Amino acid sequence: MPSPTLAPRRRHLLTTAVVTAVALTVVAGHAHAASAPVAHVRIVSHLDMAAGQRPENITLGPGGAAYVTFAFSRQIARIGPDGRVRVLATLPAPPAGSSTPVLSSPFLGGIVRADDGTLYFLYATGSGDLTGVWRLRPGGTPQRIAALPPEGLPNGLALDERGGQLYATDSALGAVWRVPTCGGTPTKWAAAPELARTGFLGANGVKIHRGAAWVTNLDRGTVLRIPIVRHGAPGPLEVRATGLVDIDDFAFTGRGDTLLAAINADNEVALVRPDGRHTTVLTAADGLQNPTSLAMRGTKAYVASGAYFTDEDPNLLTARIKSAGH
Repeated sequence: MPSPTLAPRRRHLLTTAVVTAVALTVVAGHAHAASAPVAHVRIVSHLDMAAGQRPENITLGPGGAAYVTFAFSRQIARIGPDGRVRVLATLPAPPAGSSTPVLSSPFLGGIVRADDGTLYFLYATGSGDLTGVWRLRPGGTPQRIAALPPEGLPNGLALDERGGQLYATDSALGAVWRVPTCGGTPTKWAAAPELARTGFLGANGVKIHRGAAWVTNLDRGTVLRIPIVRHGAPGPLEVRATGLVDIDDFAFTGRGDTLLAAINADNEVALVRPDGRHTTVLTAADGLQNPTSLAMRGTKAYVASGAYFTDEDPNLLTARIKSAGH
């Protein structure tokens, strides 16, 4: 949930959370407040805020590597298991006078990684020549493979590798776009009131899981499920969880429908059960600084924090999740 220039209303609402987060921030390796079933929390990397290293989204590679988008520095980077950061690419600056919807500044959003190492990611600039889905092949240079509306804010991204499709949420237009992995014309796959924003950002995180696209709505605090039915069409939208205001990205803990959700403004990660019940399992005391995104590998969760509001310590931490298959 990015905002380099917060509207006064948002800044007022977040003041209490910011003060609490700063007071509870801990040193790497000493996080201690995680709640079951989360344990063994460790900060892998304290990122360089002055260099614009505020991670917005994360995907995983082999050997414990993480690939992230740095929201406002227009960079794609690899964070190694030793915490070292290597910038892989910098996206072109938008034309003078361009203004990204809602955020003003150019914004790098969701990122996913295919089995062959190709990275796909979203870039929003408010200009028709750059906004859309981009691809970075190993050793290559970034190229746009599909244009998205410049009046939108493409944010979350999911990959259905078997079906050869990418699903991108639009937080400004309240929609989910579908784009072939080979590129081409996007399709507005889903649009509904439940995806719309009510003041700041609407449809946000997205994952493909068990035959459906799961989507969060930040303003409404909801987790939604949209079945993928015959010929890839969207089925009836279901609300699966509520009461998660400022929910950003999320990740499933296993084959079931239990998930971890980043609650950005509150510096929390929540465990959300299949019936919608949710509990806080990580907080600022564990090192969270406005968590933006999560990824899972086995029982290990990776949580990226952008420190958008705390303005203190953007970082990447890991934690072990017990009974992750629920």
